[in-house]
Amino acid sequence: MIAVLGLVAGVIVGLFVQPSVPPAVVPYLPIAVVAALDAVFGGVRAMLDGIFDDKVFVVSFLSNVVVAALIVFLGDQLGVGSQLSTGVVVVLGIRIFSNAAAIRRHVFRA
Repeated sequence: MIAVLGLVAGVIVGLFVQPSVPPAVVPYLPIAVVAALDAVFGGVRAMLDGIFDDKVFVVSFLSNVVVAALIVFLGDQLGVGSQLSTGVVVVLGIRIFSNAAAIRRHVFRA
């Protein structure tokens, strides 16, 4: 319940404050969001499997975001940023969909 209240509070604050994203961060934000979603879906799957550990979740969440952003940054420096961004999104997307499938199997027993 605390997480839901925090999410609602964050959305409301975001709507009223309307923060702007610095232009230097714009290429990395979508990748960071996808990496964060991967960690969240992995955490939900672990919770449903009964093996959730909050320390592992926090480390996974932060490391996913940092590693994904570093890969995209390295790609930008090498001149292949869009290709590496696509690769990161594909890999994390596969992980998100596999976790979503496991969650669906657990919830619906199918």
